[in-house]
Amino acid sequence: MTPLSGPPTAAPTAPGRLPLIGHGHQLARRPLDFMDSLRRQGSVVRILLGPTPAYVVTDPAVTRQVLVTDVDAYAKGGKIIDALRVFFGDGLATIADGDLHMKHRRLMQPMFNKAHIATRGDVMIEHVRAATDTWTDGVARDTYDDMNDLTLSTFLVALFGSGLPAHVEEEFTSLMPAIMRGTIRQTILPGWMTKLPLPANRAHEQRVARLRALIDQAIDHHHAQLSAPAPAASEAPIGCPAHEPAEQTPGGGLFSTLLTADDPETGPLSHQQLQDEAITLLTGAIETTGTTLAWALYEISRNPEIEKRLHAELEAACGSRPLAQEDITALPYMRNVLKETMRMYGPAWLVTRTTTRPVTLDGHPIPKGADVVYSPYIHQHDPEVYNDPSAFDPDRWEPERAKSLNRSSFLAFGDGRRKCIGEEFAWTELLIILATVLQRWRLTLTSAPPRPQAIVTVKPDKLSMTPHARTA
Repeated sequence: MTPLSGPPTAAPTAPGRLPLIGHGHQLARRPLDFMDSLRRQGSVVRILLGPTPAYVVTDPAVTRQVLVTDVDAYAKGGKIIDALRVFFGDGLATIADGDLHMKHRRLMQPMFNKAHIATRGDVMIEHVRAATDTWTDGVARDTYDDMNDLTLSTFLVALFGSGLPAHVEEEFTSLMPAIMRGTIRQTILPGWMTKLPLPANRAHEQRVARLRALIDQAIDHHHAQLSAPAPAASEAPIGCPAHEPAEQTPGGGLFSTLLTADDPETGPLSHQQLQDEAITLLTGAIETTGTTLAWALYEISRNPEIEKRLHAELEAACGSRPLAQEDITALPYMRNVLKETMRMYGPAWLVTRTTTRPVTLDGHPIPKGADVVYSPYIHQHDPEVYNDPSAFDPDRWEPERAKSLNRSSFLAFGDGRRKCIGEEFAWTELLIILATVLQRWRLTLTSAPPRPQAIVTVKPDKLSMTPHARTA
């Protein structure tokens, strides 16, 4: 979309607002359709969240201006970030821009370098293989729940090491959906309403408090692991992944990087900061990765040719043996399938920034302190960028075809200095889980075709699939 010329003009206001709640009812009832409809109104469209205006950016090139070109004018903030801070605290995803954000990012960077992630690869593969071997041939399962449970438990193994108390993993899995629903509720409703002593508000606060208590238990467990002496070689059960060398060293769990991090000026992270970062990391693991895998398995089940190519790629990389860490780089088509899944289904559908000064965005004046909103989901369905955006086409990410795509339109991991620090780990976990599942199982759809449902990620409303054991 060509920027406007001439003097600044007020951004158009979206139709359909109601007294007191503005466009909140549309965001609550049909969020994806409503956001997609704004593209027809212009590149920047004014909506009302209660009485508060927000400015939705519908053009990927203008969003790049917000995230990269003029990043200092658009701070990490807005109603959704304020709501997320209730349980994230000041984790890397929600902490304000500036020196503190840069300090946290610098301290966490070693956790997510390729070499460090690779030390956890085979342990993660073994965990996924053991978990999926418990599936029963021909018995339908809730695939969305399975993938969220699997990504969370796999990430817990990578982050904190083996042997985490089972109730911590189970409670975290049960708490997170309710917490995320409460967060979206706080985002859509007027601020005064979220502060009233209503049962829903109290329940949200109690869930957040319980979440933090569970994180404390996980951190204490990891501290104990790091201080425990490694078992003697004669004591280690043969073939037990919990006693592989990566588990015996203090660097075994990725979280050890944060426990031992020490800033020259401010020292190590405080207990509160460790807690905030753990919650941020785990929330990202369960929401975005699990949702992507669930949608990927659905798309593979309805595209036999894609499934056939994935099986051929896996057999070329691994033969008849199980997947290993070094095989991950030999799965480029599987990576394309996952990237196309991210394009089609999010994972995030709504992100906010707050203006730090008065700005003019694509010819529209926006005051200081205003919320600026963009939707990766909507950008990734822009017909001006993606040919036939409703079609699932992994080949659009082949190197030659991908050259023609506007890089600003793919925002699954964000962009600019707030781009997701865990992108490399996310790719590793996604490839490990999908490859391990596909080696062992074929999944067929049991429920009706799922519909996208916007919560924090764009999740399937219902997805039941039946696993069938693969034969050579």
